[in-house]
Amino acid sequence: MLQLRSILVVADNSGAKKIRLIGVPGFSKRHSVSLGDLIRAVVLEAIPNAPVKKGDKVNAVIVRTKKECRRSDGSYVRFSDNAAIVVDNSGRPLGSRVIGPIAREVKLAGFNKIASLAKEVV
Repeated sequence: MLQLRSILVVADNSGAKKIRLIGVPGFSKRHSVSLGDLIRAVVLEAIPNAPVKKGDKVNAVIVRTKKECRRSDGSYVRFSDNAAIVVDNSGRPLGSRVIGPIAREVKLAGFNKIASLAKEVV
């Protein structure tokens, strides 16, 4: 579970390195988000000469969280970092590679392209 102003690493090659969560599209009072949720974020760090620049507002999908997430079978999944993937307005990833594992909840949320780019879906 992440809340406003949480810092996330970017798990793709879109050019952004770190982003800060600033909101959830469609919800004005939603206080926390979890795996597979679409968020609005601002880029804190980016590599030079990339399509995504520092200060840009982007949409992203949360793919890893430090806080464990309970699944319907009773098991829990957690990761060592908070990570997201930058997407466009239609939900397709801006980068062409996904770095590290992603949670199964991302695929269940309808982001099949992200799941197909990932090397491992946990």
